[in-house]
Amino acid sequence: MAKFPIFAPLWALIGSLGLLFTTSAHALVFPPRLFGYNAIEQPDTQTFGQWIQVLERHVRLDVPEGYCQEKMLNQCHLRAWLAFLDTLRGRPLAEQLEAVNRYANRKPYVLDIENYGVEDYWAVPREFLYNNGDCEDYAITKFFSLRWLGVPMADLRIVVLQDTNLRVPHAVLAVATDDDVKILDNQIQEVVSQRNIVHYAPVYAINELHWWLYLPD
Repeated sequence: MAKFPIFAPLWALIGSLGLLFTTSAHALVFPPRLFGYNAIEQPDTQTFGQWIQVLERHVRLDVPEGYCQEKMLNQCHLRAWLAFLDTLRGRPLAEQLEAVNRYANRKPYVLDIENYGVEDYWAVPREFLYNNGDCEDYAITKFFSLRWLGVPMADLRIVVLQDTNLRVPHAVLAVATDDDVKILDNQIQEVVSQRNIVHYAPVYAINELHWWLYLPD
């Protein structure tokens, strides 16, 4: 993963994110350990330039209105995504996780250098649904999909990790459930328990307002 440059966050815009999401669901206590590593909460997210920009672009771009004949960033992709999410409202969380994971994983894997001409670019759903993307782009779209469905922010973390089998950086979405953490991964078609994954070493995790560093015992 590329390093994140310092980026001054637009806190007023990011604060408005709460207006976009349903917040009726009760947040769970996110387990302190993931893949056998301990989560240590850090002071703020201001050094995560890519992520701060994602939150800002999400407010501006991921809106249902749009002209469907655009050649770039055709919003019909976004309308189809929002219509799909509407079919999941009120269904059990387990069903929502499986459906959201499958929906995003249908998109082809494309490197950032091919899409955007840079080594590392974090795409919002509107960009990912048009351009396809790489691992963090799948995780981001799943994150915002579940936020639109009312899953509390505190139950969700985008996790950047090391795949010790492939020896490459990777990113997944982790979701707290009643007694576990479920992993939504573009490399795995099913939603799986973190207990069943032994080849991931988490580095850090982030959500809208917090981030955590993961350390071994």
